[in-house]
Amino acid sequence: MRGRAVALLLVAHGSRDARHAATVEAIRAVVSVLRPGLRTEVAYLDLCAPRVPRALERLAADGVTEVVALPLLLGRAFHAKVDLPSVLREAAARLPGLRIRQAAVLGPSPLLTAALERRLGEAGVGPADRGSTGVVLASAGSSDPAATAEFAALAREWRHTGGWRAVLPAFASARLPRTEDAVRMLRAEGVRRVVVAPYVLAPGRLPDRIVRGAAEADVLAGVLGAAPEVGRLVVRRYDEVGAGVLPVPPLPASGG
Repeated sequence: MRGRAVALLLVAHGSRDARHAATVEAIRAVVSVLRPGLRTEVAYLDLCAPRVPRALERLAADGVTEVVALPLLLGRAFHAKVDLPSVLREAAARLPGLRIRQAAVLGPSPLLTAALERRLGEAGVGPADRGSTGVVLASAGSSDPAATAEFAALAREWRHTGGWRAVLPAFASARLPRTEDAVRMLRAEGVRRVVVAPYVLAPGRLPDRIVRGAAEADVLAGVLGAAPEVGRLVVRRYDEVGAGVLPVPPLPASGG
């Protein structure tokens, strides 16, 4: 695969909320700037069009012979372990002329931590604030124990590397504590400034729960969205499959 471009299919979960698809398209736009010669398409596992099989059919019809399916997912849970591989296997059986390879999920990665810090900086949380600030790191949540353990490890690591007073994981579904409970837990521990950092890519139903749960926090950061770090991470995951050969431009400076 090295030495020639292979089409990239960004696979998102999907949502009835139009902001979700708009954010995914914005991520694709960032990737297209980083790799202008790379054909990059978007598909969804549910609720949005095109679905993954249809997107792969279109690529095959256009003469594409190789594609990297890259899940726009932050952790390795059901959708990455079971759902997407099943869809890709079925598509490969129907499209024998198309070679399909699944890239790794986005997280965990220091680039995602940098994107979190960018969003907090944009919300007014500077480096000098960290020692007195408690962070609620809020995710959509997963019933997968391994994914939950990975998320908890991310929170512990970010507290250490970021210099925060505390980083407490919270969940919009499947697990406890909820965002609002985590905010109150930090207050009860004597943390005077509490901020909520959504560990989600795009707005939607579960991210909106995080927003509502942040009502008692001092600061709510934005979703990761099309942060430059997210685009760079997508390119890195593509390259890890062995497909990419072009250099990635440097990241712009982070705010805060």
